[in-house]
Amino acid sequence: MKKCILASFALVGFATLKAQQNVTLNVRLKPIQTLVVNNAQKVVNLDYVTKDDYANGVTSVNADHLSIYSTGGFQVKVKSANAALQNGNKNIQANTIQIKASAGSDAINGAQYAQNVQLSANETTLVTSTHGGVDKKISVEYKGAGANAYLDNYIAGQDPTVYTTELTYTIVSQ
Repeated sequence: MKKCILASFALVGFATLKAQQNVTLNVRLKPIQTLVVNNAQKVVNLDYVTKDDYANGVTSVNADHLSIYSTGGFQVKVKSANAALQNGNKNIQANTIQIKASAGSDAINGAQYAQNVQLSANETTLVTSTHGGVDKKISVEYKGAGANAYLDNYIAGQDPTVYTTELTYTIVSQ
């Protein structure tokens, strides 16, 4: 009988013993931003062909020019490589070109789009959003000066005379 009672206590003792360990689970989110320029729009031309072009300026509308991915709020900025576009000893000031951002075909909820930003060698904010997004599109319109601002910038013997600068778009989290 003693053996039976001891065996019962032993079984009960084993059944009530348990071990407990805790694990901390962290979900660690790092910011990710990507910005891609539409491959078909890597070169933007502002062509002055007629008298009206020089008088009124010309525009190049680039639908879905930029595609962004962002985990959380962000800003898209633009800057010119130089304060002036040059050809030989002549130049066109970058700030005579305006950039206008707008929602693309897959819009960013609640985004703010800058209008008539003057191109500059300093970064200028084009789009601000407090929300992230996946493959969201931004359309960009480039407008060259009117009022015959470039009238004396044609160089004889060049057809066409080309003034060039590289634009850099960046995306940063906010």
